[in-house]
Formats: sequence, C-alpha cells, structure tokens
Amino acid sequence: MKTEVLKEKYIKYNLTKDDVFKHQHYIIITRSGIDKIQAQEGITIDYDVINCEKDFCVVKANARKEGAFIQTFGSALKGGFKDGNCNTWYVMEMAEKRAMSRAVLKLTGFYELGVFGEDEAEDFKKSNN
Repeated sequence: MKTEVLKEKYIKYNLTKDDVFKHQHYIIITRSGIDKIQAQEGITIDYDVINCEKDFCVVKANARKEGAFIQTFGSALKGGFKDGNCNTWYVMEMAEKRAMSRAVLKLTGFYELGVFGEDEAEDFKKSNN
C-alpha cells in the first residue's frame, strides 16, 4: 500500500530518479524534488525567525496550500555530527531550508509515508559512492 501511494505521488509530481533516493532506513527527496512539489501545489511559505545566533538558528515556516495551513520548524546548530546538526557556517539558510522541506512534505502527505527532505539532516545527503 505504502509503495503504491508513493508511486502515485512520484508520478503526480513528475519526480525523477534525480529527485528521490533511498538512504539507510528512509526515502529522501532532494532539493529539486521539494521545489517541484512546492511549485506544482502552489504552496506559499512565510518564515519567522525564532532564534538567530552566530552558530544556531531556529526558523518557523508558516505554509499554505488550498485552504490547508501548517506551521513547522527548522533548526541548525553549527558543529558537525558530534556537537551539532550542521557542518556549515550559514546556519540561518540551513534552518530555512529544513523548515521549507518539512512544510512541503507535511502538506503533501509525504511525511506520513516516512519520506524526508535531503536538507533536514546532514546524514540525509546523497552519497557519491
């Protein structure tokens, strides 16, 4: 059942093999896939900065599509896998991308199927191997 629903969604949003990949226990949608879904659904997102410091940021996404509304958050803490969840210095941008991915996937029903966005965690990045 879950596989059938995912296949229907891949077709509906014109997702290609470059937009989706399997990572350990999860299915991951890349940034390009998230952008396709957001554009096709006409999802609009406004952001509120909850906290922004040199090495830490939290952003709230307020997302809407066809009468549906959701609020979700994205955060980034510089420090890599040991001390944080982001290994880059641009924590605000990472928090925004994470909030956007979550909002789009939640509004379109991907989250309930166990699908995550590539930007949501450093270890969700596609391996080049």
